[in-house]
Amino acid sequence: MKITKIDESPFLLGLDLQGGTQLVYEADLTNISSEDQKSALESLRDVIERRVNSFGVREPQVQLEKTGDSNRLMVELAGVKDINQAIQSIGKTPFLEFREERSEEELDAIRQGPGGGVQLSEEQLNTAELLFKPAKLTGQYLSRAELTFDPTTNQPTVALRFNDEGKEIFREITAANVGKRLAIFLDGQIVSAPTVQQEIPSGEAIISGSFSIPEAEALVKDLNAGALPVPINLISQQSVGATLGQESLSNIIFAGAIGLLGVIIFMLLLYRIPGIIAVLALTIYAVLTLTIFKLLPVTFTLPGIAGFILSVGMAVDANILIFARMREERHWGRSVEESIEAGFLRAWPSIRDSNIATLITTFVLYFLTTSFIRGFALTLGIGVLMSMFSAVFISRLLLLQIVHTRLSKLQKLW
Repeated sequence: MKITKIDESPFLLGLDLQGGTQLVYEADLTNISSEDQKSALESLRDVIERRVNSFGVREPQVQLEKTGDSNRLMVELAGVKDINQAIQSIGKTPFLEFREERSEEELDAIRQGPGGGVQLSEEQLNTAELLFKPAKLTGQYLSRAELTFDPTTNQPTVALRFNDEGKEIFREITAANVGKRLAIFLDGQIVSAPTVQQEIPSGEAIISGSFSIPEAEALVKDLNAGALPVPINLISQQSVGATLGQESLSNIIFAGAIGLLGVIIFMLLLYRIPGIIAVLALTIYAVLTLTIFKLLPVTFTLPGIAGFILSVGMAVDANILIFARMREERHWGRSVEESIEAGFLRAWPSIRDSNIATLITTFVLYFLTTSFIRGFALTLGIGVLMSMFSAVFISRLLLLQIVHTRLSKLQKLW
């Protein structure tokens, strides 16, 4: 088995940095009342975002647009390898339903035909469409679907868990059909029809069939994404170039490097030995943070890069608070070691409070805004957490390591 090294895995780039594909859908609101149209469109956007995320697209741009009488949904996908699979996954709507077995009386009535009509043969009567009648339980009440394996055959199955309303409906259906078969249909095709042994109050069921593992995984993703609240039609598909070309991206990186160099020179001139420690801690901070970005992975968009750069500034700011406090302690006659301990101890409340305030802001931005802003919130949040670790632990550890060296005797450099 080949283990991919971290440095071999490339950073993920967003649509604005690497380009991608734009899909435009038109929503059919014919059967939706005017007062429910807004909520239906918002639900549609949420479902599409979940579906796009399920096949690996990071930070998809999903936007609603009103054009005359037409309600459109624009989906922008960055770095999708198989666009046809993406289109199929977005528009696919698996319809899950449970059906009860008909009684003999109902089958006799169907067999005779309405009003003395044509009598059905036994072969026609034994079709799943006629043997089972619709129950009230559909995928609408599904809370969660999971991939499981049959302990006897080790074949993949799909475990279903219903919400509170669906749990009660399932209990009523199983209670009324003890000893009868309860069929599970997907997209109008029967996949299993187990016999109900007893009332099931837990609200859990299993779909078993001739699934391969990829088929079962795809079904789980589709069921968890939810059904589309309104029909959609793909009306256009086009490739989208990067908002920022490679040259612009190189300019951004160059500008960031120049800014970082300026910060390093400032820290060295103003704080001398502590400034050297700050530069080392900042380097470790950058390596650790970028490693986390690769491992998660985090998609780099322009707002995401801005969030990372801002977190670098906050890491430097924390060091400045500590070193300024250390300098005050030195003016009051404390030794180098005492000034280090006092500097970190007394600067910590300010660092903690400012970073907590920033983390609260990133939390709100990530969970209550669009995917375009989430990249900024995510990189800033991770950067802030790592900056606290860098400033408080790494810088302190490095400073204490040189206390008992000759450098601590060079008073003017502290």
